[in-house]
Amino acid sequence: MQEKREAFKKIYDEHHRLVYHIAFHYLQNVEEAEEITQDVFVQIYQSAAKFEGKSSLKTWIYRISINKSLDFIKYKNSKKRWFIFGHKSQNELELAAVASHEQPDTDLLHQEKTAILYAVINELPTNQKTAFILSKIDGLTHPEISEIMQLTRSSIEALLFRAKKTLQIKLAQKFEEYQKKKNN
Repeated sequence: MQEKREAFKKIYDEHHRLVYHIAFHYLQNVEEAEEITQDVFVQIYQSAAKFEGKSSLKTWIYRISINKSLDFIKYKNSKKRWFIFGHKSQNELELAAVASHEQPDTDLLHQEKTAILYAVINELPTNQKTAFILSKIDGLTHPEISEIMQLTRSSIEALLFRAKKTLQIKLAQKFEEYQKKKNN
């Protein structure tokens, strides 16, 4: 039992920041990313015996992290449908939080633009969003993304191409609106 705990602690120490960053990129909320990180490691601990080694441990952890994040988003979105009373939506509140001090990787001058970027990334279809985050934010290679998403490399390339094209169009519109607001 002690060996299992030590092995788990080693996995946690090596991968907890990775899991947190994945969750944060999907949720843009510190508390929710921390919650997902805990959920991921609970699942890893409970499922360790089921890990077959067909992929690397890191790939397996990426998959669990992405799936937990996507499941959380689905749950949150289904919950939101029942509670719309004319006040700011949860997305607007989260974007305001991202524009404040919750985004640890950006300086104060760029937080509003970062919030716009994440808002547009969040509008991408799930597979495009996942491929984009893994490639452009996490810096993974196409073969690594292919293994994590269990898709062919050409599918990954197509997803990234469509994601970039969509982001280019939507960001141009958003930043045009942003500049108009700023100049008024």
